[in-house]
Amino acid sequence: MLEFEFSAVTIGNKIQSITVKTQEIVKTYIHPLFTREYWGMLGDYIGIGKKRKIQPIADQDSLAEFISSRASHVAQASLYGYLRTRSGTRFPTLFENPDILMSINIAKWHIWLACVSDLAVFTGQCMYQSGKFDESSIAEMVPKAVKQVLDETGEPAEAGHDFAAARDKMVQRIATCDWKLERDDDTIFSQSPEALFYWSPIADELKQRDELIVKNSIRFRWIEVRRSLRKLLDCKALAETLRAAEL
Repeated sequence: MLEFEFSAVTIGNKIQSITVKTQEIVKTYIHPLFTREYWGMLGDYIGIGKKRKIQPIADQDSLAEFISSRASHVAQASLYGYLRTRSGTRFPTLFENPDILMSINIAKWHIWLACVSDLAVFTGQCMYQSGKFDESSIAEMVPKAVKQVLDETGEPAEAGHDFAAARDKMVQRIATCDWKLERDDDTIFSQSPEALFYWSPIADELKQRDELIVKNSIRFRWIEVRRSLRKLLDCKALAETLRAAEL
């Protein structure tokens, strides 16, 4: 009986010791992920820390702002969400490794370009479906809005040497888009899932297992953006703005 009691006490002490160590691990690695300071830091780094005022899309400036802000949010949330899922408690340490940080920055900008591309095409599709724009009007307004977004961004030094070529390819997609062509959402939002899967700095053998989940994760993020665009897009005001500019 005494031997059993001693063993029970010993086991109990070991369990308590393991519990304490587990709590220390949670406190050290997981808890910081949920603090205001940590998310404030990460928000400043990836550019989603500031709340943006919701306003109708009624001119080229508001159109460019919508495309830029929503593309940034989807790109960053998708990339960092995937990295956080794959790295687990090591997620904060990724930003302390210069090589990994460089890869993350390159991925961030390439995914952003793909998101701008997809959202711009979807916006033009919505404008055409409204019946208030002909193809030539959309072919004028959407590329101008995209150019405004790209001019404001410039060519970030951290984006890597392939950024300029990717940007030119995206501009070409917008310039040659057939706005009369009816497309479903999966057809329009095709570049961003591919970019997220390709550019995410995750080992290839791991990414292959994640392909469907990763691509669907960014597709799901577009659902709310599409809903928001349809709600905020003031095609009548946009058309009047375009006509006024032509006078």
